[in-house]
Amino acid sequence: MDFKLNEEQQMLQDTAARLVRDAYGFEQREAYRRSELGYGADFWRQLGELGLTSVSLPEAYGGFGGGVESMLVHTELGRGLCLEPYLQSVVYAGGLIAQLGSETQKDELIGALASAELQVAVAFEEPHSHYELNAVSARAEAVNGGWRLSGRKVAVIGGHSAGLILVSARVSGAERDEQGIALFLLDPTEAGVKRRVYPTADGFKACELYLDGAFVATERVLGEPGAAFAALRYQQGRAIAAQCAEAVGAMEATCELTLDYLKTRKQFGVAIGSFQVLQHRMVDMRGELDQASSMAILAACVADQPDSAERSRALAAAKYIVTRAGRFISEQCIQLHGGIGLTDEYLGSHYAKHLVMISHQFGDDDHHLQAFSQLMDVA
Repeated sequence: MDFKLNEEQQMLQDTAARLVRDAYGFEQREAYRRSELGYGADFWRQLGELGLTSVSLPEAYGGFGGGVESMLVHTELGRGLCLEPYLQSVVYAGGLIAQLGSETQKDELIGALASAELQVAVAFEEPHSHYELNAVSARAEAVNGGWRLSGRKVAVIGGHSAGLILVSARVSGAERDEQGIALFLLDPTEAGVKRRVYPTADGFKACELYLDGAFVATERVLGEPGAAFAALRYQQGRAIAAQCAEAVGAMEATCELTLDYLKTRKQFGVAIGSFQVLQHRMVDMRGELDQASSMAILAACVADQPDSAERSRALAAAKYIVTRAGRFISEQCIQLHGGIGLTDEYLGSHYAKHLVMISHQFGDDDHHLQAFSQLMDVA
């Protein structure tokens, strides 16, 4: 199989890499992280102007349709530790709107997502859901002209600044039934909506969402009420593929940072990189990175295929391998750096925190190993 990029893909990767390199130095990232918004408004605008926020969206709306192109962009965003909620807004929310939305909703929203004029967050996690998309206790009650939502959502990445929040809520059935889940395009400024904003361990901003009779008009329901679970699962698979690529970018940068440190840090008058035992550990890091890169490519290749057990197995395997590799590489980075590797003033610690956080989003390694095992039984 030929893994070489074509000319168009290479240009896309170069554009993303140059933008991240020029706009996301460590000091600039820290300024973004400490700001009220939590990310770079100018950088988000530039992503839209260069067409990078349209890459994961359908070709009918000016996008690339995802796949390898999405992987290239997310790898560069991962290398830069970019704080913008690109994955949540463009890949996950954009994918759900493209899959379930009416033509009116698509015309209104996808173009705005592609140009970065609109940011949409996805609220699918609850305090006790533990990675299960069907564990939904938030409720939606039909009323005249729409629905009233009640419940609580947690870890809504980018929810503090989103113009709309896609909320999963149950219109029928028991708490863990797959049927009966609907998706609502919620205006966070509506009465009955409260957000508690907080920073995540890796520098992003998220919020908890409290719903107390928040009203959503009928035309703001995404798809058929009660039949959203399959789309949630499918689009989370696409988000997992993008996240794997983002993790690979962070791992690549971590390995480069560690190797540079081994070449410059001296002990007993020589660079510590000349010590054979440290060379072996560096080789182990690169070996894990190569495995993770291969699985990220596999995930990108299957992410936009029709839903199937084979696709789900490949994505579960990719998330498992990438998660384990990210944890290993971040731990080795800290060990090889010594005390400085844990300090907030050193870039390596921020890569480590981001890789740990990635390992717990959309399911940790144990969750995906179990999913892979169950899918093997079905095969």
